[in-house]
Amino acid sequence: MIDSTVVDTEAAAEELAAPLDLLLTDSALGIARRMLPNRSWLRLGTSLAGAPHFLVGRSRSLAVELADIARGTSTRAPARADKRFTDPAWSGNPLLRRILQTYLAAAETADKLLADADLDWRDRERLQFVLDNVVEAASPSNNPVLSPLGYKAVIDTGGASVVRGLSNLVRDLATTPRVPAMVDPDAFVVGGSVAATPGSVIFQNRVMEVIQYTPRTPTVRTTPVLIVPPVINKFYIVDISPRRSMVEHFLDQGQQVFTISWRNPKARHRTWGLDTYGQAILDAMGTAERITAAEQTHLFATCSGGMLAAMTAAHLTDIGQADRLASVTLGVTVLDQSRAGFPAAALDPTTAQAAVRISAARGYLDGRSLAEVFAWLRPTDLIWRYWVNNYIQGRTPPPFDVLFWNADTTRMAASLHKDMVQMGLNNALTTPGDVSMLGTPVDLTKITVDTYVIAGVSDHISPWQACYRSARLLGSDNIRFVLSTSGHIAALVNPPGNPRASYRVASPDTENPDEWLDTADQKPGSWWPDYTTWLAERSGPDKTAPAMLGAPDLPPLMPAPGSYVRER
Repeated sequence: MIDSTVVDTEAAAEELAAPLDLLLTDSALGIARRMLPNRSWLRLGTSLAGAPHFLVGRSRSLAVELADIARGTSTRAPARADKRFTDPAWSGNPLLRRILQTYLAAAETADKLLADADLDWRDRERLQFVLDNVVEAASPSNNPVLSPLGYKAVIDTGGASVVRGLSNLVRDLATTPRVPAMVDPDAFVVGGSVAATPGSVIFQNRVMEVIQYTPRTPTVRTTPVLIVPPVINKFYIVDISPRRSMVEHFLDQGQQVFTISWRNPKARHRTWGLDTYGQAILDAMGTAERITAAEQTHLFATCSGGMLAAMTAAHLTDIGQADRLASVTLGVTVLDQSRAGFPAAALDPTTAQAAVRISAARGYLDGRSLAEVFAWLRPTDLIWRYWVNNYIQGRTPPPFDVLFWNADTTRMAASLHKDMVQMGLNNALTTPGDVSMLGTPVDLTKITVDTYVIAGVSDHISPWQACYRSARLLGSDNIRFVLSTSGHIAALVNPPGNPRASYRVASPDTENPDEWLDTADQKPGSWWPDYTTWLAERSGPDKTAPAMLGAPDLPPLMPAPGSYVRER
């Protein structure tokens, strides 16, 4: 039997709030300000006041249902997928059942009233965020006085669960991010149980380390793969636990794999901006090409790393070096930020400039603050599930590698934060020349190299429709768009063997993403084998695997995963 706690943890990881390409201003200003009344609230009130029949109709329906609940004749029940109320007491205890039904009826009414209002997409996204958090916080499953799980834990532990729960609460409130811990900080060891694939650091500068991995096959492809990770998380999401590691899978298919490990910037690195990271990608490409004696490199980039890689590819094209690119792969990357869900709606010039001023004064954007914002984007899975587990039941969260990685946050240099926020405000990558990289104007339509784009159908950070529109910004005639049946992180950490996994694949030829969805081929399993087959076709002939890592002028400096990944 599969432990339900493990299943819940995996579900939470699928909704994991990894760093946004848009870099929410709330990470600098705090999430509480997003919950305060603002002009969006005023426009909601004005809209509903102008259409009173909505208020009257919804209120009447709610009153009728509340009467049915009081009489015990209501049939309202939580959705089958709603795991908050699986304990039999919620249906068997008459009082708890009525409390639950009242909550569900009121929540549905509030949601329908928001849908009734005549609002633009930006106001609707902002208000939906507030409503989701208020409704989730009000759930009776989160109330220690009502929760049957809490009472059972008290009985089972003789009251020790209360002491442990209070201790967990005090611990979490004492440190940022001030949200319930999703994983024990000692559950995994970097370089031991995660980031464990053998290799060596073969290049290091003040911005990054480049890791070359030890081949796992007698022969390897000629053209190397360079992984460009996000700039505000550690790189090892691509080298998570053994048998779940993307790096490991690529090596098993005969690819030569390199990855960048970004340094965790401090205040003295405040001036690192787009050009700093673009040059670092070029340096890493040069390192991989020198070691493998290859003339081209595959770029595999994710999240904010995908934005940087796309801009760098445009720069190479502009200076006449596009032939150095064997292909470009973008994983859960948003380049077109128009209508990209709440993250885009949360950006406005006033708060953006305030956020930039704060990070400029500090010298960096703190990844822990950003992690707090991301957690509130999915309060059921990333806040209240652990509120019940850690505080009401007094339990330690179960170990899960992806959640451990998510808690291992890094900072973002102030200049890069400013550059990213400005790009988000202006949606600059959609207009050729609106932003530059290393002195050349960025024009994504000039990127004509073969491209592979991955998105997750349930991704709330980088909505798949935004990833689809982003793919259509590129000038390549050969784009393979893959839509995985998972969320932001699970779309990447998607090893073969999961019977529930599947993906859709086709060229993004139609303007409407939904039309593409209706016609794209659906295939069972993980997209990893599809990708490595696609990659192999573009990686040149096989050759004998190198006996040693590095090169005479680039000797190994230290074993993987290196030193920068351990910096806090």
